Amino acid sequence: MFKHLLVPTDGSSLSEDTVRRGIAFAAEVGARITFFHSQPEPPPPIYGDSLGVDPADLLGPERSARATATLAEAVLGRAKGAAEAAGVTADAVTEVTDSPYIGIIAAAERNECDIIFMASHGRRGITGLLLGSETQKVLTHSKIPVLVYR
Repeated sequence: MFKHLLVPTDGSSLSEDTVRRGIAFAAEVGARITFFHSQPEPPPPIYGDSLGVDPADLLGPERSARATATLAEAVLGRAKGAAEAAGVTADAVTEVTDSPYIGIIAAAERNECDIIFMASHGRRGITGLLLGSETQKVLTHSKIPVLVYR
């Protein structure tokens, strides 16, 4: 039924569990996987003496972008390696965006995935309402089926 999964991952323990389950699911149904990692936009540079700190000590936008790219490479490398060790064909993509759910949906569409397999922290009540949920946003906006693993 499903031939190509998009599995978003942020490197958290919940996300790592979801990667493992996504790999097992893909192996069971004979699907391939594209792993996706959303990198945040780098913060704008801060200038001025009024900060009370030496601006040279602050992590600038270039260093921040390199750090998030390095993290993305590590997270996606682990996921792809685990898939390949399980005999599942896998690719990995990353995108810089401050709206991860938009990046997830766009990556699924661009890569012609037929399902998005993702985690949910399971926040409920006021916490879920206040913090929002990337999973909820994907569920609300995606035209591609979403399988939520908890």
